[in-house]
Amino acid sequence: MRRIGLALVLSVSVLLIPPSAEAQQTGKGPRVGMLLYGTPENDPNIAALRQGLADFGYVESRNITIEYRYAAGKPERLRDLAAELVAAKPDVIVALGGDVAPFVRAATSAVPIVMIVSVDPVEGGLVASMGRPGGNVTGVTFVSSDLAAKRLQLLKDIAPRISRVGILWNPDHVDPEYRETQKAAPALGVRVQSLEVRSANDFDAVWQTASASQLEAVIAVSSRLMTLNRQRIIESSRQRRLLLVSGWGPWANEGALFSYGPDLDAIVRRAATYVDKILKGAKPGDLPIEQPTKFELVINLKTAKALGLTIPQTLLLRADQVIE
Repeated sequence: MRRIGLALVLSVSVLLIPPSAEAQQTGKGPRVGMLLYGTPENDPNIAALRQGLADFGYVESRNITIEYRYAAGKPERLRDLAAELVAAKPDVIVALGGDVAPFVRAATSAVPIVMIVSVDPVEGGLVASMGRPGGNVTGVTFVSSDLAAKRLQLLKDIAPRISRVGILWNPDHVDPEYRETQKAAPALGVRVQSLEVRSANDFDAVWQTASASQLEAVIAVSSRLMTLNRQRIIESSRQRRLLLVSGWGPWANEGALFSYGPDLDAIVRRAATYVDKILKGAKPGDLPIEQPTKFELVINLKTAKALGLTIPQTLLLRADQVIE
């Protein structure tokens, strides 16, 4: 009787184990490919993406398998890594970066792709439209066309007398920031100076141009190149007493005057929604590209004081974070 009872208990226990638990024990489950510019250890978006997946019950190495391919900062490797990832036949591929997504898109028209980019996906040729991407690509973008004007207005609110502003940007990074800032500038009494950089070697010339043009402030348009050189840009601006502004919170945290832009972690977590929908049968081409809806104003009061600026109380009350 004891043997029969034990067998019965074991049988019932096996039946009661939910499929997800079985997947956790065996390591089975959906297979997600992930292509990174850097590495899983240093990519700034990985933690938020994992959290987003966890919100849907997907936990790496338990009930979902993630196939990583990463260029370790060597863009020349991205083409081969994308092809290698496609050959692994994952259920969906996540491409982190506007400089990464084109390689995955070129490598397959069959495997669903979820992109996380800071470029304009339509202008960059990644999708047909924001509302109906078509093909096998969908995802999220950090780009919002009205942000540039709002950022320039905030700069004028803090320093009403400025009239010469440089836009530090990479023309190879397709987004509307420079164009939209140009449109907004005349109404605010600002003359915009283009400061183009396509590689790390261009920065010295850019600062010479800034000095010769007697610029008072610089708006750094976020891109991979800017992020990789963030500390250098912050220090160069500080030495020249230029008001430095950008779109992402880490800039203000590390010394820029302020940042105003999307909540990066929030929109990266939203990318997990697309992964979940595709794994449940949705077609990527039917899923609209999502743009940011939540924005953060981060003000560095310490930097403002060093520049002799007084931040209006109304802005301090609006700020999501004030660094003192």
